[in-house]
Amino acid sequence: MMPAAIIDTHCHLDVSEFDADRDAVMARALLAGVSDIVVPAIRRASWNALLDFCASRSCLHPALGLHPVYLVEHRDEDIPALDAALAARRPVAVGEIGLDYYLRDLDRKRQRALCGAQLDLAVRHDLPVILHVRKAHDDMLAMLRERSVTGGIVHAFNGSEQHGLKYAELGFALGFGGMLTFERSRKLRNLAAALPLNALVLETDAPDMTPAAHRGRRNSPEYLPECLAALAEVRGMPVEEVARATSDNAIAALNLQRATKPSPGGEGAAGNAR
Repeated sequence: MMPAAIIDTHCHLDVSEFDADRDAVMARALLAGVSDIVVPAIRRASWNALLDFCASRSCLHPALGLHPVYLVEHRDEDIPALDAALAARRPVAVGEIGLDYYLRDLDRKRQRALCGAQLDLAVRHDLPVILHVRKAHDDMLAMLRERSVTGGIVHAFNGSEQHGLKYAELGFALGFGGMLTFERSRKLRNLAAALPLNALVLETDAPDMTPAAHRGRRNSPEYLPECLAALAEVRGMPVEEVARATSDNAIAALNLQRATKPSPGGEGAAGNAR
């Protein structure tokens, strides 16, 4: 019996941590039931390689953006470059972008300016966004309300239930991953149980945020079924039902053209490397 087909909405599969075994990781993810993987960018220097990598397989979906944590690396000219890249290559989203107030040495004013400029590009190109938000949900919600952004995903959602409902009202899905697998993550598990199922999506954030069973090791998209199982557990629902709902939510949030579903013979999107 094949595992339920699921979508990893946030996986940095292009980074150097996967250079030694990227194909093997993708093959194992396919066998685990991961039909599609969204690969968000971090910095301008990685865009071309990320786009080329995603173009090699139909299961990979690129997003382009400038991550707030790497603020010191970004330059003013990166915004017009992003504008041109969005027009020319048409990724599934603008991301990973956002606000990070958890790291106190990051200039908040410059973060807001950078995020606002990227949100404006998302509106211009009619693309959803993939948001990184830590300790900044009120400011992010205010920025979103000022613009007609075409929804998207709040990656690794860690706000309050009220924040989650407000994002959902604006057309955003909320990403949950490996931290759900830790019994001590009571606040997060309660959130995942309380928020509407039609607002939830799965993610790994690999190579970071590794599930409990693999603690201390590199995270991987092949572990996404463990995130699915944890979400099904906290909601008291069948795994297959949660898999179907979260995949449908991901497709709607990012307007994904889904790849071929996994098959017992190992054929399908992740097995179609050229």
